[in-house]
This record gives sequence, structure tokens and C-alpha cells, in this order.
Amino acid sequence: MFLQNAMYQTVKKLKSHAANMITIGNLAFGGAAIMTTMNENYTFSVLFIFIAGLLDRFDGIVARKFHLESELGKQLDSMSDIISFGIAPALLMYALVLQEFSVTGMIITVIYIACGAFRLARFNISEPNGFFTGLPITVAGVILTLSYFAIEYVPSVSYMFLFIILALLMISTFTLRKV
Repeated sequence: MFLQNAMYQTVKKLKSHAANMITIGNLAFGGAAIMTTMNENYTFSVLFIFIAGLLDRFDGIVARKFHLESELGKQLDSMSDIISFGIAPALLMYALVLQEFSVTGMIITVIYIACGAFRLARFNISEPNGFFTGLPITVAGVILTLSYFAIEYVPSVSYMFLFIILALLMISTFTLRKV
């Protein structure tokens, strides 16, 4: 009886933290993407950002399935998202393309990251209504990361415009229905 009760309590605790553990995985892969970019292992960085995207998708599903939605989870998710879909893709593409534009490339990279942070902050203080306001940072980060595959075919200057367009879409006020 004691063992059965201990197992039940353990499973209950694991279940109650499942969504947050997945979110921490998102954060870990975002951090790994940054480190691999710093070590010039760009292919791994792209892979890690995509894995972070999958984990970001699943943390919300798990939270809703097990009724684990919380203010802590919402904040943790946003902090993970700024790392995985704001900083990691921006640094990846800065290292590969925008670095050649010197200070202008740095400024555009910082603008993208700042707009992503603004978008997440606005999301955190808004009331849930079934819609996103502005382009979700996850989508922006994945688009930016996907552009890695076009580097050989697209002029470098195009990336400055891509960064600015994504930044503006994140802070815009258009609405998208949540899926």
C-alpha cells in the first residue's frame, strides 16, 4: 500500500510539471542553438531551433490536456520563446548574413529581438480571446530559420528586409485565430 501511494504521488508530481519540463526543453534547445552558432555549427543550430519549435507546440497541448495552464507556465513559455525564436534565429542569421553589414546588421538584429520581446510582453498581459495579436514570435523565428536554406540563392541585403518585415509583423495589431 505504501509503495502504491508513493508511486501515485510521484506520477502526480511528474504530471503536474510535464508542460513546464517540455518548456524547459524548448529553452535548452534554444540555448544550444545559440552555443552552436557561436561555435559555427550552423546546421546544428537550425536543427535545435526546429526541435525547440516542436517542443513549444507540445508544451501548450500538454498543459491544456492535463489542465496545467498557469501564470508561471505562461511566463516560462515566453522566456523560452525569446531565447529559442528571438535570440537564437537572429544570432544565427546575423552570423551568416547580416554581420557583413557591420553596425547596420547589428541594429537590425537587435530591432528584431526587441520586437519579439515586445510581442511576448504584450501577449503575457492580454486576456485570452482565441486570437493572436501580431505574428507569433515562434512563427517569425521559424521563418527566419527557414531562410537559412535560401542563403545561396538570395542576395544578402534581402535578409535586412526580412528581419524588418518580421519585426514589424510581430508588433503589428492584426489578429490571427489560434490553432
